[in-house]
Amino acid sequence: MDLPDLFAAPGSSDAPLPPLAVRMRPRSLEEVRGQSAALRPGSPLRRLIEGHSGAVGPLSAILWGPPGTGKTTLAHLVATAAGRRFVELSAITAGVKDVRRVIDEAVRERDLYGRTTVLFLDEIHRFTKAQQDALLPAVENRLVVLVAATTENPSFSIIAPLLSRSVLVTLGSLTDADLGEVLDAALVEERGLAGEFTLEEAAREHVVRISGGDARRALTALEGAAGVALGDLPVGDGDREPVVITSAHVEQAVEKAVVRYDKTGDQHYDVASALIKSMRGSDVDASLHYLARMLEAGEDPRFIARRVVIAASEDVGMADPTALQTAVAAMHAVAQIGMPEARLILAQAVVHNALAPKSNAAYTGINEAIADVRAGRGGAVPAHLRGSGYAGASRLGHGDGYVYPHALDEGVAAQQYLPDDLDRTVDYYRPTTRGFEERLASRWAWLRTALHDRR
Repeated sequence: MDLPDLFAAPGSSDAPLPPLAVRMRPRSLEEVRGQSAALRPGSPLRRLIEGHSGAVGPLSAILWGPPGTGKTTLAHLVATAAGRRFVELSAITAGVKDVRRVIDEAVRERDLYGRTTVLFLDEIHRFTKAQQDALLPAVENRLVVLVAATTENPSFSIIAPLLSRSVLVTLGSLTDADLGEVLDAALVEERGLAGEFTLEEAAREHVVRISGGDARRALTALEGAAGVALGDLPVGDGDREPVVITSAHVEQAVEKAVVRYDKTGDQHYDVASALIKSMRGSDVDASLHYLARMLEAGEDPRFIARRVVIAASEDVGMADPTALQTAVAAMHAVAQIGMPEARLILAQAVVHNALAPKSNAAYTGINEAIADVRAGRGGAVPAHLRGSGYAGASRLGHGDGYVYPHALDEGVAAQQYLPDDLDRTVDYYRPTTRGFEERLASRWAWLRTALHDRR
């Protein structure tokens, strides 16, 4: 049975009003926010929505992306192409019997009326292999055009034969600007809040932050906050100006405190600085607190991961070389996984940094070396260290007298490596006696003796 048209205007005032997120669902490609890559001119999804015909027929599509990025909306837009019948199933409740019924009906619609059936299957990753197998003949022979939605990686949740018969469309989370436009439209459009409310800028920013790129979550928060704002009005306040929605209304509606944090202003830098200094100071609780503040404020987890990587070298260094390994692994994992699970990975890396013994010896060493280079110190490279792998190098004396360390029992050659003006005068790397670097300190002391005193 065909589902009711969710794009239709609300009915009588006595009928329950659909949720704001449903009412504001885009009715055309022009109203879709974000997803410019997936909807570029000529892309399979755009051609499917626009109803192109000819030698290149409509392709089934797997829509993969986080919640609230427009998967259901795009499926409904596919259905708006002329001459198509739209059927929606949810993998949570549907089974093989339901799929076969839709396919039988699709064959009848094609044979009797020449209509193409679009089957939208939500949460397809919940289908078992057997249930997905039931779709294969219909998709392969184009008895139905399948538009399936999933929030899980299709490579692991969808069988390979079905993937090979469909195009994979990856949808990304909406940007802050996209979400702002969604909220602005919902405030003024007749099918939305019809200009009866205004949203304070701080409240708008808060809704955007807590939505995490999810348009549905943003509209749900706005609708809830509007209800709270109405409840605050005096009884009998009929003729009124637009109701102002404040941060306090948003906070009450979503039961989530407003985090005082500006991702482009002082709070951004202050809290990031506090996180770094707390890890440097080995206060694990403080480090986790500032990490939580950044995450709850909607900070890009990739930005946080990069700061943790830097801290692992700047503040931990060789006192615990594994801290950098953890931080780099966390940075790559965060980029692949995203929120909310990325919080766990970041927390592990932050805790490692905070608990690790600290050394900034590598940090100060490279800074002092750079300062000398900028000051013009450092003469010619010693002749025995210069490249000798080209014709004529031997005539210039390049490489003469070089001792190959691996040829020696101790693997260390007593020869000069620094330029003449720096030799025996600089001391860039001064290891601490903390953590693993304590072992390096004795090693470096021995090496300096081996390099210098035997010459």
